[in-house]
Amino acid sequence: VQLQASGGGLVQAGGSLRLSCAASGRTFSSYVMGWFRQAIGEEREFVAFITWNGGSTYYADSVKGRFTISRDNAKNTVYLQMNSLKPEDTAVYYCAAKSGPAGSYYRSYNYWGQGTLVTVSS
Repeated sequence: VQLQASGGGLVQAGGSLRLSCAASGRTFSSYVMGWFRQAIGEEREFVAFITWNGGSTYYADSVKGRFTISRDNAKNTVYLQMNSLKPEDTAVYYCAAKSGPAGSYYRSYNYWGQGTLVTVSS
């Protein structure tokens, strides 16, 4: 599966952005989808995942209550709605897909998009 992330940009603290990740291939609905982020000089960090049918989601503590992951299997797309953004949310955001059980460990994800930059100004 090929993934294409979009929707990043520059936003002021307290603002919102919605990231999208479009997937190719007919097996999109069988994958767990995740969002990760990586700030300059930092390790790649888990943000959220959603199971194949959207029935279960899980978030990093740092974004819980502010970010929402969702998916539309008919459109082969996963979304990340980001509200109440903070300067510490500044990073390149990546979408990723994995088969098998859901999880937050980035090395368990098989497919990665190219990343989209989110910059939050104070």
